[in-house]
Amino acid sequence: MLVAGFPAGSFQTNCYVLAREAGEACIVVDPGQDAVEPLEALLAEHRLTPVAVLLTHGHFDHTFSVAPVCDGNDIPAWIHPEDRDMLADPMKGISAESAALFGGRLELREPRSVELLTDGSDLELAGLTLRVDHTPGHTRGSVVFTTPSDDGTEVILAGDTLFAGSVGRTDLPGGSHQQLLDSVRDKLLVRDDSGFVLPGHGPTTTIGRERATNPFLQDLGEQPARRGL
Repeated sequence: MLVAGFPAGSFQTNCYVLAREAGEACIVVDPGQDAVEPLEALLAEHRLTPVAVLLTHGHFDHTFSVAPVCDGNDIPAWIHPEDRDMLADPMKGISAESAALFGGRLELREPRSVELLTDGSDLELAGLTLRVDHTPGHTRGSVVFTTPSDDGTEVILAGDTLFAGSVGRTDLPGGSHQQLLDSVRDKLLVRDDSGFVLPGHGPTTTIGRERATNPFLQDLGEQPARRGL
């Protein structure tokens, strides 16, 4: 399996590309702010043809470039129905501080083709099978995508649900700290320790490492600063 990515835009949101191997079809995950040019370079480098964009949630730092990427390649975007409204109205999920950066208004639009994700379903795309797990907490429609690598290790696209040493913020519209912890416990900590986590921000990690060391999963008191929008 080919997995590649880069941090995009002022929020350094990780955009990922997954394919069976170079020269084949691929999926794109979370094309954020200023992602179009580096994504095109990555696709050209590995001779990949995108067939779909998958969105872990609706915050604009993960969806900023979804319309040009989808419409430019005539492919659909997949998102959970609870977060779909943010594609066209990103202010519905934004903090006051973030809104101020854009003069109180940020206008985006849906791609021409939008497909809706269902909890527990399997997507068959680009020769890959990706399981969809609804993980509300960061947003109402946050999801995690999981696909097996060539050696059987789970590759987990965690969005802003779980980071290396942290979890997603829950103080934005639709956020719930308890829901987030429940999602991590019920949908991620049930995985094998070898599960390889590709988060929405920051470095990669594993389920075992987070189980053992992530302070958010050990103690519900005061915690370190969280990443994300």
